[in-house]
Amino acid sequence: MPRHTRLALLAAVAAAVAAAPAIAQDKPAAKKLYCWNQNGARVCSDTLPPEAVNQARDEFNAKSGLRSAEVQRAMSSDERAAAAASEQQRQADLAAEQMRQRTDQAMLMSYQSEDDLRRVFNERIAIVDNNIHTARFNVTSLREGLASMLRSAGDRELAGQAVADKLAADIQQRHRELMAQLRLQTSFEQQRVALDDEIADILQRYRAMKEPPAGAAPTG
Repeated sequence: MPRHTRLALLAAVAAAVAAAPAIAQDKPAAKKLYCWNQNGARVCSDTLPPEAVNQARDEFNAKSGLRSAEVQRAMSSDERAAAAASEQQRQADLAAEQMRQRTDQAMLMSYQSEDDLRRVFNERIAIVDNNIHTARFNVTSLREGLASMLRSAGDRELAGQAVADKLAADIQQRHRELMAQLRLQTSFEQQRVALDDEIADILQRYRAMKEPPAGAAPTG
């Protein structure tokens, strides 16, 4: 192949490679098909109406029919508040664990008396007790809300009316939240019992450390 022909061919190939990204960018986005549940029925459409934006849905490639995404339902304000409270409790638990580790490591050198050591334990006790109090409050609130919704559903049934889908869904959601909060409460109460045992063990070790060696002459 003549040299000038080969150079022309290479230039054409290079130009094609350089143009490829631009061509790819000009390619229109693939159309989507959205599917979600509405009033107990499965609804699919190539457009997403405003009332379905916050609902859980599957997204499919309209050409291939393959699912391209799964979008979770947007959390309600109550759920966001519960998630924030759970995160606060997680942070408090983490702080308590870090404090426990520092206490256990440094107590043999840092505390001059058992009272000094007990003051640190009292901080940890206060954190766990606050978690228990918060969980119990949330359980009471969720239980009262669930009872109110169940009464509303019962009144509709007694009146010969169907229970609305939204009310039925709210009852199920509130029950799930109540069960989750009860598990949290049980966990915190178990932590409190374990903390009492841990404190007793550390105090025993601290006292043993403070005791003078056998046969040592008393000071003072």
